[in-house]
Amino acid sequence: MALLISALFMSQVVPASPAVARPLVVLAYGDSLTAGYQLPPGQGFAPQLEKALKAKGRDVTVVGAGVSGDTSTQGRARVNWVLAGMKQKPDLVVLELGANDMLRGQSPKTAKTNLDAMVKAFKAKGARVLVAGMRANPTLGKPYVTEFEGMFAGVAKANGAALYPFFLDGVAAQPGLQLDDGMHPNAKGVVVMVKRILPAVEKELAQIK
Repeated sequence: MALLISALFMSQVVPASPAVARPLVVLAYGDSLTAGYQLPPGQGFAPQLEKALKAKGRDVTVVGAGVSGDTSTQGRARVNWVLAGMKQKPDLVVLELGANDMLRGQSPKTAKTNLDAMVKAFKAKGARVLVAGMRANPTLGKPYVTEFEGMFAGVAKANGAALYPFFLDGVAAQPGLQLDDGMHPNAKGVVVMVKRILPAVEKELAQIK
């Protein structure tokens, strides 16, 4: 009888389905530099980063969440709203904010507090964070420049996040890679930005289980 019951039980056991791999989600969270300011669809940072990662064989979706003109305060204010609206929580966040704070001469202390809060919010959702740094206009004075540029590394270190020192590396002040305003990258500039930051993004993705 015991053998019969055992056989009946085993006949009804459904083998567990193998785990289905899903694309990793990268959230590009920032201002006009991640929003693809004045660029045609598909040529901004988020779609170009996704294209570059897929060319490397990565199964990823890059979600663009850049809002032109956003300061760190405005970026912080919409974090929960953006996360709530995502179908799948991000595995990695490229956090790029602070440039507009600097352009308006706002306090680096405020920007640092906001960046710290955003990193903590993203990490609380289980995401890795890559903090993208920015450089300050030298005309703001050495004390401001030192404090502003140093806050990105400070926030990253305090939260165990990765740091990419300069988001516009290879593009800033380079002829032919910027729009007429001399601040935002054109399509060619975005390609350079993506190429430069790609190793840092891949390194973070490789750490995701």
